[in-house]
Amino acid sequence: MDQSDISKKDDLINGTVEEALPNALFRVIRDDTGESLIAYLAGKMRRFRIRVLVGDKVCMVIDPYGGKARISKRL
Repeated sequence: MDQSDISKKDDLINGTVEEALPNALFRVIRDDTGESLIAYLAGKMRRFRIRVLVGDKVCMVIDPYGGKARISKRL
């Protein structure tokens, strides 16, 4: 396990899906701050057709360049 793997695990944020939007976008509320942000599904979740519904707990990674986040796992 190198340094980049450790930093990727630290960047994971938990949240709850508040609203399902068109084109596999979701409005997610962060559990730690209560902030609402737009999130999209990760490629593997689309590939294996993992469904995300309103009320699901998800794990996501925030994009450093914009306000969007990528949903990487459903808890």
